[in-house]
Amino acid sequence: MNITHLVTHSGGFHADELLSSVILTRLFPNAELLRTRDKTWIKPAEGRIIYDVGGVFEADAQIFDHHQRPNPLREDGQPYSSFGLVWAHYGHDYLRAMGVPEKDMASIHASFDRGFVLPVDLVDNGAVNTSDAGPIFSGMTLPVLLESLKTVFDDRAEGADDRAFLAALPVARAFVEAQIKRKAAKFRAEDMVLTAIKAAGDGCVLELPMGMPFRGAVEKAGADHLLFVIHPRGEDWSLTTIRIGDDTFDNRADLPAAWAGLSDDALKAASGVTGAKFCHNGRFIAVASSYDAVRKMADIAVAQVL
Repeated sequence: MNITHLVTHSGGFHADELLSSVILTRLFPNAELLRTRDKTWIKPAEGRIIYDVGGVFEADAQIFDHHQRPNPLREDGQPYSSFGLVWAHYGHDYLRAMGVPEKDMASIHASFDRGFVLPVDLVDNGAVNTSDAGPIFSGMTLPVLLESLKTVFDDRAEGADDRAFLAALPVARAFVEAQIKRKAAKFRAEDMVLTAIKAAGDGCVLELPMGMPFRGAVEKAGADHLLFVIHPRGEDWSLTTIRIGDDTFDNRADLPAAWAGLSDDALKAASGVTGAKFCHNGRFIAVASSYDAVRKMADIAVAQVL
């Protein structure tokens, strides 16, 4: 597809067309980004993608606006912004450009849509208000933060709005790419954790080659017998607990109470393990100087629980 122009409206900007621009400029890096309300530019034409302006949504014609009536809605009736429309049409291509494996494509596309795109859509359409986040956090939501990069009301210098938009674009890109990379990494971690679970067999200690997200894979595998996780951490080794949920600090099992808040010689004396270096007062993480030491600590913790 030979796209020569990415066209959105001029003037102040919102998060939806800014984030749409993140997607489209990645896919069509040689296309000119044009911000205008010139009617000759905001109608479909060959080599042109138009978004958040034009009064029409027609994906085949490469025009993605949502301000018209009736406005485009998701299958569940929630409204699209231009970002949602662009993501629905180009999201898979964007993920491929980001190097996301095909096997993870559908899951990451849906997860990003649900957790990142949909909130932007809802705020842009007034379907939710950022004040719902509460008086302390309402100004810290992503749409508000991105739109705070607009020019101030009395900066009427020629081209000020366009300069602000272009300056905000790499900021928005950083958030999008970080989210996608994190989601892709979670799937890579899941594969590694599932392999480690098989290696652990009936044991209660999961050994990982590095620190990584693990609880989701542990739950997915139904590995209810696992109580603790060990992995290298720089030159040391870490022993951690497994939380029982996202919204709690409760664990399947805690480290021994006698270790709480101790370090170095005191922890060595309490645990009987040479190389024991530190145990958090919350008993959810301990550190040792070697694999042998951390494995001994893990075995002691398991024995105490059982």
